[in-house]
Amino acid sequence: MDKQKLIMLPGPTNVSERVMRAMLRPVINHRGDEFTELYKGVLDKAKRLFQTQEGAVVLSSSGTGGVEAAVWNLIRPGDVAVVPVFGEFSMRLAETVELAGGVAIRVSSDFGKAPTLEQLKSAMEDHEKVKALFLVHNETSTGVAVPYVEEATRLARASGAFAVIDAISSLGGYAIPVDRWGVDICITGSQKCVAAPPGLALLSVSDRVADYLKGSPPKTRYFDLHRYLEYGAKGQTPFTPALPLYYALDEALEELLEEGLEKRVERHDRMSVGIYDGLAMLGLKAVAEKSVRSKTVVASYYPQGVNDSRFREELAQRKGVVIAGGFGPFAGKVFRVGCMGQINDAYVKTTLRAIGETLAAFGS
Repeated sequence: MDKQKLIMLPGPTNVSERVMRAMLRPVINHRGDEFTELYKGVLDKAKRLFQTQEGAVVLSSSGTGGVEAAVWNLIRPGDVAVVPVFGEFSMRLAETVELAGGVAIRVSSDFGKAPTLEQLKSAMEDHEKVKALFLVHNETSTGVAVPYVEEATRLARASGAFAVIDAISSLGGYAIPVDRWGVDICITGSQKCVAAPPGLALLSVSDRVADYLKGSPPKTRYFDLHRYLEYGAKGQTPFTPALPLYYALDEALEELLEEGLEKRVERHDRMSVGIYDGLAMLGLKAVAEKSVRSKTVVASYYPQGVNDSRFREELAQRKGVVIAGGFGPFAGKVFRVGCMGQINDAYVKTTLRAIGETLAAFGS
C-alpha cells in the first residue's frame, strides 16, 4: 500500500481516521428507518453549519452539481442574473447561467483581484428585473475571497433578486450565517473545509426559494430542489444516495460541531496567516491582493524558471506533500495550497519546509 501523503490541495483534503472508518458501516435500506435517522441527523448538522432554520439538502454530486442545481432551479429562459467573474469557477458559473437559457451580466475584474461592491451595485441598478445574483465567495483558482458577502446579499434582496453564494471552498473555514444575511441558496462541498471525502454537495435553501419552486418547477429531475425538500422532510432522498459518503459526512459534521464553528474559523485564519508569512519568507508572491486573500486557498507565483509539473512531482514523491498547480491563464505559473479542514500547525510547518527545500533543490 502506498504511504499516505499530506494532501494540501484546495480539495479534496485530509480526512480523519474517524471519518474514514464511518464509511465501513454496513449498507442499509435507503428507504428504511435507519437511513431516515441518519439523514435527518445530517440535515440538522448541515443547518447548524449554514446557520439556518430553513431548508437544506444534500446531493450525491460534486460541488459543481450543487452550482448547477442552484442555477437550473432559479433561472428560466430570458432571466437576467448578475455574476461577478474573477477566476475560473466564477467564469464557469456565468456559463452555467447561459446554458440554462439565462442572460449572465458579468461584473469582471483582473484575476487576483475581486470586483468591487460598487461595481456590483451598478450592475444591479443598470439592469431591470435581475432574477438572481450568483456570487462565488472564494475563487479557488486564484485564492481570492470577496469580503462583502453580507453586503452583496442585502443588495440583491433589496432589488428583489435571489442571492446565491458559492461557498464550496470556504464554508467551514469562514462562517456564512445564511439566515441573518438573507442568503437564498448557499452551496458547499463535502471535500473542502468540512473535511469529508469528495462526492457530496450541501445546499441551504431559503423558504423564499421553496415557495418560488412550488409555482415554477425547474426543468431538471435529478437536481429538483423542491423534490429534495419534500423528501427531506420525511428523512428521505428522492434518488439513491451515496450511502457510505453520507456516513462520512455525518461524522465529519459531528467533528466540526464538536470543535465549534467559531473555533474552526479562527483556526483557518491562523493557519492561513502562517502559510502566507512562510511563503513570503521564501521570497514568493501571492496571486491575490492582500485585501482579498483567501484563508482557505493560498495561490502563489513560482520563481522564474521553476517547472510546475516537475516541482509538484518532486514535492509529492520526495517530500510526501501534494499541492495543486494553476490553470487557465495561471497554468505553469502558479501553485495552490489548500488551507482547510484538518489544517494544523504541523501540516503548515511540514508544507512550508517541503516547499522551501524543493525550491532550493531547483536552485531557487
